[in-house]
Amino acid sequence: MIRRTLLCYSHLDNAEASSIACLDTIMANHLVNTSRNGVQNGETFHRFFEQWLVEQNQDLDQLVRASKDNNNHRILSPIIQRVMKHYEEYYTEKSRCANVDVLGMLHPSWRSNLEDAFLWIGGWRPSMAFHLLYSKSGIQLEANLHELIRGFRTGDLGDLSGSQLGQIDELQNKTIREEKKLSENLAKVQESVADTSMVELSNVVSEMMREQRGQVVEEEEEEKIKTNIGKKEEGLLDVLRKADDLRLRTLKDILRILTPIQAVHFLIAAAELHLRIHEWGKKKDASHARQ
Repeated sequence: MIRRTLLCYSHLDNAEASSIACLDTIMANHLVNTSRNGVQNGETFHRFFEQWLVEQNQDLDQLVRASKDNNNHRILSPIIQRVMKHYEEYYTEKSRCANVDVLGMLHPSWRSNLEDAFLWIGGWRPSMAFHLLYSKSGIQLEANLHELIRGFRTGDLGDLSGSQLGQIDELQNKTIREEKKLSENLAKVQESVADTSMVELSNVVSEMMREQRGQVVEEEEEEKIKTNIGKKEEGLLDVLRKADDLRLRTLKDILRILTPIQAVHFLIAAAELHLRIHEWGKKKDASHARQ
């Protein structure tokens, strides 16, 4: 039977250390093999992401000009549609790349450590969109408070109607429920790394390594390792797809509630926050690298 050499601990002090070391090696070996295809995939998405940031900057400039120049629905609506098309393109490409390397999309190397610390299932938390909306609404309300008191309508996010606030609250509650369900699904996938099949497999391989001085694993066991970890990746891919779907749906649903000029202000706030967090995070990483 064909044998493959694995990078593993050559000398094991005891059974417990052997099992832990071997489980680490099993998973690391599979991830290394998977990443060979994922590296090129990741580099491709990284290039796409950098170009997408350029387009987002361009969208931001156009949105800012539109917010100052007019409140004409016929002019604003095409701009909003174009910006949303760019978001759709982002998630379409992300989905395509996730099919090849879901682990790389869950922990993207093109993100800064700052961004990575706030990721939820490989992206922004959908409920954060409501915090963004309320924050921008409060800022604009305070800035135009005197005009509103005098009965003048500003038309921006500080001028949300009671009906709009009710719809936003209902959507927020619905989004949080879906978010919670996905978090629970992710937890189940993560816990499955210690399910019966994985524990049994890690023990079988550990015993085999002890008998053969820790250097080789049979091809049959290699296939079991690949199959078992592959199932975990399938679970992660399913959760990621649903999370990205919720992100895009939340964005679209919020815009449906807002007037065109309010949607423009919301998209401006979203783009500014995303671009500046990315920029600040990259600067922080570069600063730490120089230390």
